[in-house]
Amino acid sequence: MAAPQTATPTEYETAGEPPFSWRAILEIVQALALAVVISVVLNLFVVQVTEVRQNSMVPTLLQNDRVLVSKLDYRFAAPQRGDIIVFTPPIPDPSIPYVKRVIGIGGDVIDLRNGNVFVNGQQVDIPQAHGATQPQAPQIAYPYTVPDGQIFVMGDNRTFSSDSRTFGPVPVGNIIGKVILRFWPFDRLVFFEW
Repeated sequence: MAAPQTATPTEYETAGEPPFSWRAILEIVQALALAVVISVVLNLFVVQVTEVRQNSMVPTLLQNDRVLVSKLDYRFAAPQRGDIIVFTPPIPDPSIPYVKRVIGIGGDVIDLRNGNVFVNGQQVDIPQAHGATQPQAPQIAYPYTVPDGQIFVMGDNRTFSSDSRTFGPVPVGNIIGKVILRFWPFDRLVFFEW
């Protein structure tokens, strides 16, 4: 009876993969590069995450809430009254995007009377909006007609919101996107109406 043969250490080394593999490293780098490209494309053209930095949308959105913003909605349709949007404000230092609600679109007549908002003669009642809605800047006289290609925005926290009452209408081209989801903090997760 023959004795069983045992493999020598050199036989194990040649039979298996080497301990260091450039191929594995290359596959990991390719996967990471693809993930970065997909993330950049999504962020540029589809959706982006935005942090709310003001208190102007309380109670709908609080400071430090994180929202998901759709960049596709306004590629196929125009902004609608009631939409919550993220935009670059038409002010001298537009480094921080604003989050506000669309109150009027091009051609609408906005009027502020007795602390209330009227659009085309009809009072606008947004359940989340609170505080008296007063004019903020003397250069914007009411009733005010929103120019074509622009929108009139306000925060839901009417008393403490710097909005179109201060800086005037916002060009539609300044819109970054429509807020579709508040995902942080997680206990306040909510989808907004499409």
